[in-house]
Amino acid sequence: MSTSSPEAVKKLLENMQTDLRSLSMECKKKFPPVKEAAESGIVKIKTIAARNADILAALKENSSEVVQPFLMGCGTKEPKIAQLCLAAIQRLMSHEVVSEAAAGNIINMLWQLMENGLEELKLLQTVLVLLTTNTVVHDEVLSKAIVLCFRLHFTKDNITNNTAAATVRQVVTVVFERMVAEDERFKGIVEQQPPVQGNTNRRSVSTLRPSAKDAYMLFQDLCQLVNADAPYWLVGMTEMTRTFGLELLESVLNDFPGVFLQHQEFSFLLKERVCPLVIKLFSPNIKFRQGSSSAASPAPVEKPYFPICMRLLRVVSVLIKNFYSLLVTECEIFLSLLVKFLDGEKPQWLRAVAVESIHRLCVQPHLLRSFCQSYDMKQHSTKVFRDIVNALGSFIQSLFIVPNAGNAAAIGAPAGGSGSGAQGAVQGGPGTGGVSGNLTTQAAFEYRGTWIPLMTVSVQGSAKATYLEMLDKVEPPSIPEGYAMSVAFSALLDLVRGITSMIERELATEEEAAVEFREVHPDEEWQLKPGAHLVWEEMVSACWCGLLAALSLLLDASTDETATENILKAELTMASLCGRLGLVTPRDAFITAICKASLPPHYALTVLNSNSANLSSKAYSIQGQNVQIISPSSESHQQVVAVGQPLTAQPQGTVVLTAKNIQCMRTLLNLAHCHGAVLGSSWQLVLATLQHLVWILGLKPGVGGALKPGRAVEGPTTVLTTAVMTDLPVISNILSRLFESSQYLDDVSLHHLINALCSLSLEAMEMAYGNNKEPSLFAVAKLLETGLVNMDRIEILWRPLTGHLLEVCQHPNSRMREWGAEALTALIKAGLAYRHDPPLALNQRLQLLLLNPLKELSNVLHADIRQKQLESVLQILQSQGDSLGPGWPLVLGVIGAIRNDQGESLIRTAFQCLQLVVTDFLPTMPCTCLQIVVDVAGSFGLQNQELNISLTSIGLLWNISDYFFQRGEAITEELEREEAALQKQAQEKGEPLNRPFHPAPPFDCLWLCLYAKLGELCVDPRPAVRKSAGQTLFSTIAAHGTLLQQPTWHIVVWKVLFHLLDCVRTSSTTADKEKIESGGGNILIHHSRDTAEKQWAETWVLTLAGVARIFNTRRYLLQQLSDFFEAWEVLLNHIQSAALSKNNEVSLAALKSFQEILQIVMPVKDSDKAADAFAAMGVPPVLIDPLSASGPGRPLVRSDSLVERLTRYNGAELQAPPPGEESALEDSALWWSAWNTWYRTGTDSTSPPSGPTEKLFFIPSQPFLTALIQIFPALYQHIKANFSMEDLKKLGVILHGAVSVPISSDASPFILPSYTEAVLTSLQEAVLTSLDVLQKAICVGPENLQVMYPAIFQQLLLFVEFSCKPPQYGRMETKHVANAKYNQAEWVALNYVPFAERSLEVVVDLYHKTACHKAVINEKVLQSIIKTLRMPLGLKYACPSETTWKLAVSSLLKVLSIGLPVARQHASSGKFDTMWPELANAFEDFLFTKSTPPDNVSIQEFQKNEAVDVEVVQLISTEILPFANFIPKDFVGQIMAMLNRGSIHSQSPSFTEAEIDVRMREEFSKVCFETLLQFSFSNKVSTPQEGYISRMALSVLLKRSQDVLRRYVEDERLSGRCPLPRQQVTEIIFVLKAISTLMDSLKKTQPENVDGNTWAQVIALYPTLVECITCSSSEVSSALKEALGPFKDFMQPPISRVQNGES
Repeated sequence: MSTSSPEAVKKLLENMQTDLRSLSMECKKKFPPVKEAAESGIVKIKTIAARNADILAALKENSSEVVQPFLMGCGTKEPKIAQLCLAAIQRLMSHEVVSEAAAGNIINMLWQLMENGLEELKLLQTVLVLLTTNTVVHDEVLSKAIVLCFRLHFTKDNITNNTAAATVRQVVTVVFERMVAEDERFKGIVEQQPPVQGNTNRRSVSTLRPSAKDAYMLFQDLCQLVNADAPYWLVGMTEMTRTFGLELLESVLNDFPGVFLQHQEFSFLLKERVCPLVIKLFSPNIKFRQGSSSAASPAPVEKPYFPICMRLLRVVSVLIKNFYSLLVTECEIFLSLLVKFLDGEKPQWLRAVAVESIHRLCVQPHLLRSFCQSYDMKQHSTKVFRDIVNALGSFIQSLFIVPNAGNAAAIGAPAGGSGSGAQGAVQGGPGTGGVSGNLTTQAAFEYRGTWIPLMTVSVQGSAKATYLEMLDKVEPPSIPEGYAMSVAFSALLDLVRGITSMIERELATEEEAAVEFREVHPDEEWQLKPGAHLVWEEMVSACWCGLLAALSLLLDASTDETATENILKAELTMASLCGRLGLVTPRDAFITAICKASLPPHYALTVLNSNSANLSSKAYSIQGQNVQIISPSSESHQQVVAVGQPLTAQPQGTVVLTAKNIQCMRTLLNLAHCHGAVLGSSWQLVLATLQHLVWILGLKPGVGGALKPGRAVEGPTTVLTTAVMTDLPVISNILSRLFESSQYLDDVSLHHLINALCSLSLEAMEMAYGNNKEPSLFAVAKLLETGLVNMDRIEILWRPLTGHLLEVCQHPNSRMREWGAEALTALIKAGLAYRHDPPLALNQRLQLLLLNPLKELSNVLHADIRQKQLESVLQILQSQGDSLGPGWPLVLGVIGAIRNDQGESLIRTAFQCLQLVVTDFLPTMPCTCLQIVVDVAGSFGLQNQELNISLTSIGLLWNISDYFFQRGEAITEELEREEAALQKQAQEKGEPLNRPFHPAPPFDCLWLCLYAKLGELCVDPRPAVRKSAGQTLFSTIAAHGTLLQQPTWHIVVWKVLFHLLDCVRTSSTTADKEKIESGGGNILIHHSRDTAEKQWAETWVLTLAGVARIFNTRRYLLQQLSDFFEAWEVLLNHIQSAALSKNNEVSLAALKSFQEILQIVMPVKDSDKAADAFAAMGVPPVLIDPLSASGPGRPLVRSDSLVERLTRYNGAELQAPPPGEESALEDSALWWSAWNTWYRTGTDSTSPPSGPTEKLFFIPSQPFLTALIQIFPALYQHIKANFSMEDLKKLGVILHGAVSVPISSDASPFILPSYTEAVLTSLQEAVLTSLDVLQKAICVGPENLQVMYPAIFQQLLLFVEFSCKPPQYGRMETKHVANAKYNQAEWVALNYVPFAERSLEVVVDLYHKTACHKAVINEKVLQSIIKTLRMPLGLKYACPSETTWKLAVSSLLKVLSIGLPVARQHASSGKFDTMWPELANAFEDFLFTKSTPPDNVSIQEFQKNEAVDVEVVQLISTEILPFANFIPKDFVGQIMAMLNRGSIHSQSPSFTEAEIDVRMREEFSKVCFETLLQFSFSNKVSTPQEGYISRMALSVLLKRSQDVLRRYVEDERLSGRCPLPRQQVTEIIFVLKAISTLMDSLKKTQPENVDGNTWAQVIALYPTLVECITCSSSEVSSALKEALGPFKDFMQPPISRVQNGES
């Protein structure tokens, strides 16, 4: 209810009347005047109430009268009355009905009461009500009221004192509040203030309004009083204390700062009065030094007085806080003083309150900033801000160093320590329980034996002081141990927190502004306000050293986790702030501190040591004190949580990590994680430290670079407690997250991070040199992690990242290398797999950039790295093979970068990649890369580590060629596009196009590269590779050669095929003849391949065959080449040199190739063969459209489709060359060229060695010679037209030579199954075939060819002679085949008998056909035949083979049966004259051979042979003797003599008795005899001479018989019992048989044909025969019986004789 409402007014009036009544009652007796006044007062009130509407205003007007009774009542000095009056007055006051005059009266009355010491409390209450309810009291009245309160404050009564003090405070407040209110009222009115004239009159208050004036006077007097001067305005003051005055000053300054700031008068007071006062009062504190004895000083120094000092500090705090801007210079002094109070020489309590004051400043960052701006940044000013921070720092240090500052940390120091245990500090040593016996460890700092407990002094961010609030204490309190430290600690933390959060807030605002500005003006640069930045930088620069010194020390000394956490947080925020402001040195210093704290004490880590050396060299001087950056002490009582190996070059045993180290490590991680962007070059420090910690903790990198707890390889020395074990996964996780967060760093920071990692890694590499200690892989692993998370901007960090990893890959330490490669390949794989924007397919540059390091890895020599590289290529192919595009050359380059010194497994992996490429990716790669694929596949063929790979790679080349074939058109198109582009570029540059095989079209070049590569492989040192490559090369050319343009074929022939042949020929001829020992392990090498030479021989064979086959199959295509004839000659030359090589295999194969290129050439003319040929080539016949198959003349146009080309080439190939002369000529030229080659080859290979042979002379093998000779018939077909006698002679020489070549004994069993079988060798067959072909050709040929017959006969007859006289091969010793020992290297002459015999048969046949030919007659062929046959006939049993003479005889008979009639026919020409004597000699030699039959001839055999002899005689009797008149006489004579000789044949002496009758060729003798007789008695005797000859012969025979018989009888008689010699008996038997034969003949002959003489001689034998009857031999007796029998015909003379009368 408000005081002005009607009810309130009514109540007031009632109350006043009641009060007056009470007063009148009380004073009725003692004080009548008062009673009267009271009663008149009642009337007065009633009157006012009745007359006035506004009762309160009326009351106020008349207040002096209304109040009068009560004042009088107070004047009575009666306590009861006075109380009642004062209550009434207060009621009036509270209703604001007291006028100024009344108020003055009231104050005067109160003053009197005061002086009388009455109702003191009531008085104070009244004054308070009076001053607070209204503003009527001012000026002198006000001052009187205030003095009254002051006077009451100094009474003897405690309650009154305290109440008065409170009242004074309130009154002072009221005075100032009135002034504030007054200012509010006049706010809108601008007053013209006269200028203040300096300080001429310090009471110049004329410009102030009333309330302001009061306030001014009051404040001025307070200063006077504190200064112990007389007040100007507060008249009547009797006494005053400084403490109270200072408190009042402080409260005014604290509560009404606006008054001082808005009014110059007040500002003036501050400057002129307050500050000097404070400085003056401080003086004893400044001068005082603790411990200096007062006796020694000349004048007694006033000791610092706690109450005053503490209050002064409070005032200073307020001044600085509120009026800093007015009192810049003064504040500088105050602050310097504050700093001085922290000196170690000052009393403890002084230092404590000074620290509290400083703490108050530290929680006001804006104030601190002002200091910095006003002092530190001015040129000649004290660096106040820096000093404050440094002072705090040195204060903290001094607490640890000054001996009496804290308890020595001796265990068991007496509890209670030095203080009263204020704040309940537990003051035991760190180990003992405190007073209360609780065992919790107390938070404390401990350093080098000094132990200082830590207390909670204030909430973070507010400075709640303890000692500055002790206003009641007069004596300095005892400061508990650790209090000052705790406050200083809080102050430091608050300072850091305040400054950093302030600056960071402002930075954030600025950044927002910058962002907004950029949005609005995108093209303009945001201009920074330089001022703000300078201040921030200066603040940090000023404070960082001190902070760092203090914090490092505290961190080292801290034993409490929370404290440690706070210190670390402070260091971290400072580091981050310095980073944001770009202050590198301080940033690095703070980071170094954290790093050092993370590592074990004295840990040798160069990065940190060098840094701290720079710092500790600057010892910061703070007013004569040195702030050293104290190096950490090792004796901290910390829980050890890990023991591990230090990561240093020289292992120094083990190191220990404490829980605090781990805590610091986590801070470090936090720093890197949250403030990575500002770390810049300090990444180096952070990462180096982390690396060492990770190492000590034994974390090892795992997949993707994340570190996992793993046992160190070195590791029995690493010991981790369970506490840290549970932490490890967390730490490793944070570590990974730290590098993951690098994706949020800007590019520059990211580069810093990468650089730091690289240089760390370089150090690790340095350390890993020269020892095989486990290296630190931290940096490499983290480079990998960083790369993986920054894939989206990989380009900017790729080069430094991969460049460094490549260096790591070359490191000698295998573990290091392995990780380098792991990291590099993982990055490349990730980079290729990442979905870039734009995708890699469109960003070729990036793709090549990513693949490039993969290529660089090829230069690393370490196999493990290459292995890794190739494995990753395999994975890349498997995952991204389809999208490599322009990256293919790089990838292929990597696959192909194999060297022979790299070992098998590498090559195997690389090859897997290649196989994958060839099987899956040929279609997806640019065609320009196909050539690279060919090269790479080739290089795998050429490597010599793994034979199987070489062979498989040749298979791949085949697959590649198939691919070319199938995709020919597409590839051609793409390559031609590419070619056109390149051509254009080359023209622009004015250079020729640089491409292998340039003039050929690009697709053909691809083939040529393939062929060239295969060609290289064909001369590889390994036989298997050569073989496989050769087969592939020729198969490819055969299968796909049709795709090539015709001009390309030229290159194929000369550059590929002939080049290859040259190389192979050279290699073969120079190959080593040393025997190769078995090829390693248990592989046996066949004897036919056991020297390099033999292995090369195989290659030569294959190559030659392949080339020949191509010439064969592509004949018509090649014939269109301009230089086909030269090519043909070259090929023949190769064939010849191969054929003449000293290797049977090669020479034989050369002939096979020769045969091949000759057979082919039978032109396919029949249409039906064309389709077959197509089928053979695998081209469906449908393609052959007669119109499109052009002749060879049609020019080839480039743009043909594959099908057309095929058709054209095949068409060309299958057409016979046109029948024009030219081609026939050309053809014959080719054939004659072939004949010359054949002839040269034959001559060289068959001509025997000229001199005496050494063992080494090369003798061609039979198969070779056979093949050589077999070529002739085919060849002859083509050259027969011009084949001359000269050529025939050449041929003869070769045939003869070939047949004469001996064979080596070890080969003979294969060529001749056994000696006894009469078989022709294939060579001999071939020779005969050649002659056969010739004679057939002559037969059907024109007349002029027939002159060759005799030559053929001559050749054949030469061969026939071989039967008895094998040919000589030079002067070579040859053994007969039967005597050769197979195992000796001897040369064996062949068994020529079958050959000679076959030749003889041929002669007979041929003669049969040609006997009448002129040439045959003229050349005396028959004579030659007979002459040749004489040898076997004469040798007869002495022939090497008995078949020979038998055949010779039968042949002779056959020849004669044909030839004799011819001879008779041409008898007159004399051409046969010389033949007859030959023939006679032949008969003679045969029938009366000088050789004896072998002993083992069976009887049947003998009889057969005899039958042959008989046959000859029969021939004579039928073919010769009947025609005696056509035959020369001598010949007939010889024949007769022969028959005569045969008719009495003397037996051979070697027969046994039993055989004698059979062995005597009786049948033969008989036939001879008969023939002789037949011709003797023949009545057709044309000339007497002939008859005479036969008669002569007969009489000689009879006479001889007579002699034999007589001699026998003689001998028989003489010998008596003894048997006669065998041969004599045989002879007599023969004679007897001849006689019986003669008797038979005579009986058969016409009687008139027999000469009388003959009869007489026959009869004359009879007596002799009879005499023989006595012989003892039964054989003789039986023969005698037969001889005597026919004589019965003589027992009566024939009638004819009587009739004719002749004797």
